[in-house]
Amino acid sequence: MYMAHTAMRREFKLLPRLVSDVEPGDVRRAGVVGAHAELVCRVLHLHHEGEDQVLWPKLLERGGEETAAIVPVMEEQHHAIEKAHAQVTGLLPGWRSTGRGGAELAEVFDGLLTVILEHMRMEEKEILPLAEKYITAAEWNQLGEHGVAKTPKKELPLVFGMVMYEGDPGVVRRVLMEVPGPLRLLMPVIARRLYTGHAKRVHGTATPPRIGT
Repeated sequence: MYMAHTAMRREFKLLPRLVSDVEPGDVRRAGVVGAHAELVCRVLHLHHEGEDQVLWPKLLERGGEETAAIVPVMEEQHHAIEKAHAQVTGLLPGWRSTGRGGAELAEVFDGLLTVILEHMRMEEKEILPLAEKYITAAEWNQLGEHGVAKTPKKELPLVFGMVMYEGDPGVVRRVLMEVPGPLRLLMPVIARRLYTGHAKRVHGTATPPRIGT
């Protein structure tokens, strides 16, 4: 969870400036940044969809009073995030195709970032201890499996590279233990290479600012 959150914090924090820096009418650059924005928005949506389907119901079922107060707050925050997410995805296609309207889009991304950061902070503080108490390892793995199953196969190595970029090596190794043998060896190399190329196109550097947790 920390590794996924760090990747999303980084990419969403960098997005408002990326959008603002695109010159009005620069359709080529808007296409590059817009494609990246759509990718990280899909990652965010699938991450929260997995929590809605797997995590919240089990916590409410098992945690009694301990979870009855906090889970509805998490669900409410998800609704706020989805509302801001819908605003972003509503503006993105027009901006990508024309390179115009970037100021409005950057402002909406700022709003999305605000609700994302507040939600992740509270989730890490309040939900992770409850998940450790009430959710089995197999059930926790279902969160990641949901995202993998719903992500287009061609995007998976890039998304993994994005998450690996600031990921703890030990956590990365544990995640890869769930991957078939040959792919376990190839994935880190392929994923790192794909994210390096992607970061150069989007951020102008192979090493965008690391923001940590």
